[in-house]
Amino acid sequence: MKVQDKVILVTGAGSGIGRELVLHLLSKGAQVAGVDIAPKSLEQTAELAGARAHQFGAFVANVAERPAVEALPEQVLARFGAIDGIINNAGIIQPFCRLNDLEYATIERVWNVNLLGTLFVTKAFLPHLLRRPEAHIANVSSMGGFVPVPGQTMYCAAKAAVKLLSEGLASELLHTNVRVSVIFPGAVATNIVANSGVNGPPASGGSRATKLLRPADAAEIIVRGIERNAVRIFVGRDSAILDKLYRLSPSYATRTIEKAIRALLPQ
Repeated sequence: MKVQDKVILVTGAGSGIGRELVLHLLSKGAQVAGVDIAPKSLEQTAELAGARAHQFGAFVANVAERPAVEALPEQVLARFGAIDGIINNAGIIQPFCRLNDLEYATIERVWNVNLLGTLFVTKAFLPHLLRRPEAHIANVSSMGGFVPVPGQTMYCAAKAAVKLLSEGLASELLHTNVRVSVIFPGAVATNIVANSGVNGPPASGGSRATKLLRPADAAEIIVRGIERNAVRIFVGRDSAILDKLYRLSPSYATRTIEKAIRALLPQ
């Protein structure tokens, strides 16, 4: 689906990949409904939109709260008159610790934002998307959605569920006007650690920063994939390579990831 002249909703629009998705979509002639839990972050996104700010609508909502999400379609339709696509980008990680040390409150928060947030937004907008001549749903999973990452087990489980939710939905919608993409970002230089309220490795700093994909580049890859109606969108070479490696040898890929992040886990 070409995004020009379309109305696209982006969750997590106040920072990181979400903000860059908004700006890139606006640059390609789309109108964008940006959803985020943080009003000030949405205001900053609107400011960065500059001359295209009139194409942007800001909506404050916590995607993990179903009533708030179910109120969004009426608000978005009142502002734009239609909705042609959704990008479920909002997500948080967990503290870098083993499942045995993870509190249930944290588990529920990670599950609710990453999986239920994606489900709530999809369910709320799908009836409206089905009425459009063409429409698109794009759900952000993670490379942790297909390979285990020790210290992020519940995050990975939620993102794996997003993967299967997306693939099942794509199968159900094969004979409709709605296409579905599942997105697998690799290492991207965002503030997801700080925004998740957890302790962890910084997104920048040191030599590792040079290996991280810029959020603007990630957004461009995602939108290009949506415009091709790609079923799977790998964001970054690391994600694409790890997918192939895990298919070839799951045990080797698992050991490789564990070795890479071993130092981050409490001993």
